[in-house]
Amino acid sequence: MINFNYETDFSLDNEEAFTEWLSAVILSEKKKEGEINYIFCDDEYLHKINMEYLNHDTLTDIISFDYTVGNELNGDIFISVERVADNAKDFGVSFDEELKRVLSHGILHYCGYKDKSEEDAELMRKKEEEKMKMFHVEQ
Repeated sequence: MINFNYETDFSLDNEEAFTEWLSAVILSEKKKEGEINYIFCDDEYLHKINMEYLNHDTLTDIISFDYTVGNELNGDIFISVERVADNAKDFGVSFDEELKRVLSHGILHYCGYKDKSEEDAELMRKKEEEKMKMFHVEQ
């Protein structure tokens, strides 16, 4: 089950479409969907978590806590909406595109993909692009 929680004024326009897409992303990696909680927040909220749990005094767009058991993905994914907006401007993409990248990024970490080395980051970026193309909304 995928849940969306909001600790800021932001909210997804179409939670159902995002849920269906993220479920498809999980299946495309041959994983089972457990309980995944997305928590949308601001920079201050996420910075506090970054300091408290990871001892990192930096702003970030996403922090994920992985509770995966075997092949079943479970976890909490915190996303700073402010960072996503700033990164979208910096990368010259829309907010929606950057948000989809970050949403899929958390899932991909749970699937075992890393991003610390240059080689791993390149593979992660390819996977993000692949998964973002899977997002479809009926018009």
